[in-house]
Amino acid sequence: MSKIVPLTNVGLLASAIDRALMRPVGLPGLVVQYGPSGYGKSVAAAFAANQHRAYYVECRDTWTKKAFLQAVLREMAIIPARTLSEMVDQVAEQLSRSSRPLIVDDVQYLLDKAAANILTDLYNASQGTIVLIGEERVPSSLAKLERLHNRVLEWVPAQPATLDDLRDLATATYPTLNIADDLLEDLRRQVQGCLRRVAVNLYRVHTEAKAMGTTVVDMATWGKKGWFTGEAPARRIA
Repeated sequence: MSKIVPLTNVGLLASAIDRALMRPVGLPGLVVQYGPSGYGKSVAAAFAANQHRAYYVECRDTWTKKAFLQAVLREMAIIPARTLSEMVDQVAEQLSRSSRPLIVDDVQYLLDKAAANILTDLYNASQGTIVLIGEERVPSSLAKLERLHNRVLEWVPAQPATLDDLRDLATATYPTLNIADDLLEDLRRQVQGCLRRVAVNLYRVHTEAKAMGTTVVDMATWGKKGWFTGEAPARRIA
């Protein structure tokens, strides 16, 4: 997909960041978006990063505190200092001076280890807007970190895709293909609103439509082809 489609979760995160940036002095500045894999959280993060000129990092399971800080400083185009304490000061100073948000995607990889405390240090030193994005367990992980948990201004639970989301995604991705609402709604129900699986199945509809030589697809046309829902097919027994 060449452009980011402003779907439900994109709008929810962008609005929450807007409110955090405009918050009165004294209010905390953490925004947390969480939800199942495939709900479009990273797409929402990419949109928000562009819209707000945010610094953006995507965490990895192997990251230490040092690796995380170095990644943030690379995003800021700042040469990392020698010690962790100095790197925290560098990041915090840049957040304060620029007034730009910091978006930390896949934050569960930090929250699952001692590196989580670095987020508290960054917020305390900068008082900036920090956006944490991760899986469903992120709220319970944060609840164990009281100093970080009580700095959350807004929780943004990711929502399953709506019929409008599917329409918008289908139109933006395959503009010459007319996919009927009955087919889109059946797809939405079968994949339980998972946008990643929606995208996979829309590509299937596109390729099947090309093979059939049609630009209009509805339930009757689709027939019993079914949907990819993530379940592996049953093994055939000879």
